[in-house]
Order: sequence, then C-alpha cells, then structure tokens
Amino acid sequence: MQPIDELPLIPTPPPGFKSGFVGVIGRPNVGKSTLTNALVGQKVAITSPVAQTTRNRLLGILTRPDAQIVLVDTPGIHKPHHQLGRVLVKNARIAIESSDAIALVVDGSQKAGGGDRYIANLLQKIEVPVILGLNKVDLQPENATELDRTYTELAGEKDWQMVKFSALTGDGVGDLLDILVDRLPEGPYYYPPDLVTDRPERFIMGELIREQILLMTREEVPHSVAVAIEKVEEQPEITRVFASIYVERPSQKGIILGKGGQSIKQIGTAARSQMQKLVAGKIYLELFVKVRPKWRQSQMQLSELGYRVEE
Repeated sequence: MQPIDELPLIPTPPPGFKSGFVGVIGRPNVGKSTLTNALVGQKVAITSPVAQTTRNRLLGILTRPDAQIVLVDTPGIHKPHHQLGRVLVKNARIAIESSDAIALVVDGSQKAGGGDRYIANLLQKIEVPVILGLNKVDLQPENATELDRTYTELAGEKDWQMVKFSALTGDGVGDLLDILVDRLPEGPYYYPPDLVTDRPERFIMGELIREQILLMTREEVPHSVAVAIEKVEEQPEITRVFASIYVERPSQKGIILGKGGQSIKQIGTAARSQMQKLVAGKIYLELFVKVRPKWRQSQMQLSELGYRVEE
C-alpha cells in the first residue's frame, strides 16, 4: 500500500467546474471503444472488427481545465444467447441508469435499424440528456441525405441533439466532447486529474492479449476466448507476465496455437509490443492455452474469469 503522502491528490475544482459520468451506449461494433480512446486521447479500451469486443464496463477518464468526464464504455446491447451475453447486456443497462448523460453511438455509414430503435426506446425512459452520435461518417457515401434522414427522424422523435463524427479520424470528436461537457452538471473531481482509466494494469494487459486474438483468429474463436493474467513479476529491468488463454473446444486451441506454434507466437509478439507502453523496462510474456468447455454458460466460471454483474 502506498504511504498517504504518496497517494495522488484530488484537487478542489474551480468555480463552474463540470463533472459526471457519460454512458457510451450502442449496438455491438458501432465504435464505442474507438470513441472512448479518441476522447481520452490514448488507448484505454481494446478495439477490433469483431462485434462485442468490450466485455467489462470500463471507465475512460478525461480531465480538462473546465471539466472531468468519466466515460463508461459499455458492452454492445444485443439479444444474448448465453450467460456471458446476459451479464454483458445487464451491465450495459446498469451503466445507463447510473449516468449523468448518454452518448448513444450509431453506425452513421448505415441507415438506422431495429437495434438502434430498440436502444433508443430503452433510453426514452431515462431523465438524463441523450446525445445521438453518428460515428463512421468517414465511410458515408457522397450523398448521405437519405441515410442521415433516418437518424434525424430518430433524434427528432426523442428531442435529442445529433452530432456527426469519426472516432477513427477524429473529425467532429471535439464537437461531441463540447456538447457532452455542456450537458454535465457542476461537480467535483471524481478521480485524480492524471488518471485515464479506473482499471488496474493487469486488466489492461489481459485485454491487450485478447485484442490480438480477436485480430488474428478466425470467426469461430473470438467470442469463446477469455484471458487471465496468472502472475506478474516486476524486476528493475524486466517485467515478466504469465497469462492463460481459455477457449471452449480443442479445435479452438489448435487455431490459437497455429501450425508449429506460429499463431501464438504472433499473438504474443503483438501483445508484448502494446504492453511495452504500460511499463518501464522490457516485457517478457509467456502464454498458455487451456480448454474450458462451455465456460460462457457457467456462472461460476464467468466469475472466476472476471465476468460478473457490476454493482
């Protein structure tokens, strides 16, 4: 435990300082984690082309002279097909209920669909401000009038402000940030100003490994993968990390290992490169692949792997 005089201090806010929790809500794969990273200004959430990449509710913290925004990056809201999915959706709904404002993120390169309307109807019952954010506008066709109209109508039905942006390129993200700050109440610092996430280093390490698995493996593998950091040994010049990768079937283990161990080697090299940004000195990473049949259906195994309903 750190001595009291070494703990980060939470300062007294200046007059008119705004703060609060912003729920980043939307369907799977609309760019919520990419937006959280763009707003914070660095990587705190993993991203991939695979839907439902985010599994744990993660706080990204952005502090500027006039405000502190705590971004709650949530799992995509979808119809769950297993116990893990039910936990994820329940956590997303809890985030909605505990937010001071909501950023409803949609894929602005496609017309509004049933999933967007389902979430919009959920949000209609809450009392906090909702901003409808059209992400991926860099992928919109030249004439996007008809496409935009589907979201303009959705926002008009709910009397929500709409803003267009690209979390990938950064265009319009500053406009969204200013609107969110404007909607927040005056309040205190919730976290020290130099903190960018509430998650411990071990959690981030595990997520960086899982991100590389999502990027490098076939469709049948990503949703069945969990990563547990078993041990971290910190020495003056090197940090040794030992992690277990859990899958549900032997065939998935074979895919992650790859022919002659090539896939697991590539995953480890890429994850180690990302981890290097977290710690001083060199990183040694050792990965083990283990089979746990039907772990996503087991409440006990989900809890052991860190997936539980948030309080």
